[in-house]
Amino acid sequence: QVQLVESGGGLVQPGGSLRLSCAASGSIFSITTMRWYRQPQGGQRELVARIGSGGSTNYADSVKGRFTISRDNAKNTVYLQMSSLKPEETAVYYCKVYSGAGAYWGQGPQVTVSS
Repeated sequence: QVQLVESGGGLVQPGGSLRLSCAASGSIFSITTMRWYRQPQGGQRELVARIGSGGSTNYADSVKGRFTISRDNAKNTVYLQMSSLKPEETAVYYCKVYSGAGAYWGQGPQVTVSS
């Protein structure tokens, strides 16, 4: 069993920044890819960013240059640094972790971008 604990969500003004964290614990076997998704209310879940085991990264076009995904393998933690946030980026943000035991989702903190 793997548990993912996310933190860092909240309310931020347009143009502001937030940093999300997702820490994995439990029966972890060789975590490989770590991803961040987001899902606005009433909308579809979309992939925001991914980071491979070697540190290679990919981003959705809409967040390139503003979001940065990183990971700390010693802590089994993935981060998402978000800047220049826009109101339309209000959503629940989920992490997803792939390991030898399967794929696991975080609980999804709410990020609200509003003045």
